Amino acid sequence: MKILIVDDETEFLDLMHKRLERRGMEVDTVDNGTDAVARVEQGAYDAVVLDVKMPGMDGLETLRRIKALRPEVPVVLLTGHASLGAALTGMELGAFDYMLKPVAINELIFKLGEAVRHA
Repeated sequence: MKILIVDDETEFLDLMHKRLERRGMEVDTVDNGTDAVARVEQGAYDAVVLDVKMPGMDGLETLRRIKALRPEVPVVLLTGHASLGAALTGMELGAFDYMLKPVAINELIFKLGEAVRHA
């Protein structure tokens, strides 16, 4: 699986990158929505993991733009309890599903597998 992870927390990006690559996935990371949209425009991803709350272009706007470019790519949203409403809005915008932070690596891998099979 080739995955793009989008989150403004660089420690989280580094940790997820290492953990997912150890499990045989190809992983790219970016820390903002603008770069995420550019990456999706340039390359094919099996799935995108996208944080809802980010400075600048937030996760919902990033989701809108990703879905406009590549509607077939499943997007799993990551959210904290405070932004659960935004995650539900994201589902209406075409996200495959959402997960609450902090996310367990095995749950994320399972969800990504589901998303890719569904796509």
